[in-house]
Amino acid sequence: MSLKDAYLDKLKAQLDEWSADIDVLEARARKAEADLRIKSEEHIATLKAKRDEAKVKLEEVRASAGDAWEELRKGSDDAWESFKHSLSEARKKFSE
Repeated sequence: MSLKDAYLDKLKAQLDEWSADIDVLEARARKAEADLRIKSEEHIATLKAKRDEAKVKLEEVRASAGDAWEELRKGSDDAWESFKHSLSEARKKFSE
């Protein structure tokens, strides 16, 4: 397995895990009171947008040829870190 394939597998697994986390947060939001539900839905919308951005980066890396994927890796890593931070913040807010 190439370094690129290993990297893509890692990102895909992380993306699947985060998608499951968003599903859990959505379920909690549906059970919340109206005021909290609105705020929760805003956070979830932000998370979904960041997740979609991460998916785009994953596909850009997947489609890259030769060593070009390594140049895309930096932008991809930044997008993943941003999503990871946003998800962590959302988890904190939902557990309050």
